[in-house]
Amino acid sequence: MLDVALVVVALTTAMAMRPWRLLSNRKALVTQDHGDSSPLWTPLLATLVVLPWLWALPTLHQMPLQLQWSGACLVMMCLGWPLAVPALCLVGGIAYALSPGLGAAEALRLTVWHGVVPATFAMLWGALVRRWLGTKVFAYIFGRGFVGSVISLFLAGMLSAALGHQLPGVNEDLTTIARWLMAWGDAVVTGMMCAVFVAYKPQWLATWSDDLYLYGKKD
Repeated sequence: MLDVALVVVALTTAMAMRPWRLLSNRKALVTQDHGDSSPLWTPLLATLVVLPWLWALPTLHQMPLQLQWSGACLVMMCLGWPLAVPALCLVGGIAYALSPGLGAAEALRLTVWHGVVPATFAMLWGALVRRWLGTKVFAYIFGRGFVGSVISLFLAGMLSAALGHQLPGVNEDLTTIARWLMAWGDAVVTGMMCAVFVAYKPQWLATWSDDLYLYGKKD
């Protein structure tokens, strides 16, 4: 019931912010004119195509350690929290449809603790980084993309473990180490992709602004 409540609250809050507006135009980006279709369609569709397979992969094959990739922090950095929440809920539903070995309860758990919760932590951490360090490129890539992902994923994993969600095939004494290593692996990819997108495809990052991070404009 807690997982259901968390999904309902997060999804209701996200939809109240009307995230679909991000997909109709991106007036805030200097590379887009008002009324143009959003470049966020690309990371959104990539999320819905690739991430469900990564979530479902451990149940599609016999693996000694069934450790799911999260990717939630990268999704949040690309889409922004309001759009990332419904996208991650769709990812959980698609993963459930893809894998016969993934039950409804397990798909819901993945959606909450591998998706919504770490994405929410990453959003809150991003607000703290901007308050503490300001709008610097290094703070965005390293502080949010890398450090923020490690903290968000590890904290979400430990909260999940505290509620009794154990990692299959992992000794209970090694749970903390396993979740820490998983968070680091996810964070390395998230930080690397954020750096690449900032350099070559900044329009794919809803949380990035050239005016704010490069030119210091507040408006």
